[in-house]
Amino acid sequence: MNDQQLSRYARHLLLDQVDVAGQDRLLASRVLIVGAGGLGSPAALYLASSGVGHITLVDDDVVDLTNLQRQIAHTTARIGQPKVLSAQTAMLALNPDCDVQAIQQRADEAWLCEHVGHYHAVVDCTDNFATRHSLNAACVQHGVPLISGSAIQMAGQLAVFDSRQASSPCYACVFPPDQAPTEASCASMGVFAPLVGVVGSMQASETLQVLLGRSQLVGELLLIQAQGTQVERMTVGKRHGCSVCATAPTHPAPTA
Repeated sequence: MNDQQLSRYARHLLLDQVDVAGQDRLLASRVLIVGAGGLGSPAALYLASSGVGHITLVDDDVVDLTNLQRQIAHTTARIGQPKVLSAQTAMLALNPDCDVQAIQQRADEAWLCEHVGHYHAVVDCTDNFATRHSLNAACVQHGVPLISGSAIQMAGQLAVFDSRQASSPCYACVFPPDQAPTEASCASMGVFAPLVGVVGSMQASETLQVLLGRSQLVGELLLIQAQGTQVERMTVGKRHGCSVCATAPTHPAPTA
């Protein structure tokens, strides 16, 4: 690290859980964030400010006035801009030292299978069941940890799935693809603005801990209720015969 980086990350360097070696590891890490909306905004901002060296944002949407109640990476002045470019602007304003790649497209199955293996961690900030399962399948295939979050109305969820660990379930173990729930969206159901900030920030926290080799959330599912400020922690395990991870080959993720 140069002198400016030592100053920028000084509060991390004081932590035994990070210190100089850990910060160097973050600076060398590559993270993929899929979704630049309510969850992706705080996740992207905190990962950039924390010094993750390379962050790729993938989203095909543009900033709309209705987003601004909760999607804090965007501003009124950037309405109509691609969300990935708006978020990139916000991230680089916080930390110009971060290499941010903005890709305006839908992260479909083919794209994910081709690119996920280039990252040390993937952050799922999407809002639909199909994309979550495509992300999970790609992460299992390439042995890349998946930090999954969701939020609707007053309720949120957070989990870390790490197929590098033999005991870790994958997303499909917990939410089987053949048992898809009725799709719900913020546009039709509503969402409490600070809730996405809480879940997205926790995704950033878990991503940093995964990169540092310190995550303790694998095999657990956090259920977060904004009303009453309640958090419940559930143990989740591998599902026998899971169509995604039961027979998946082991591919270690790249090392930062």
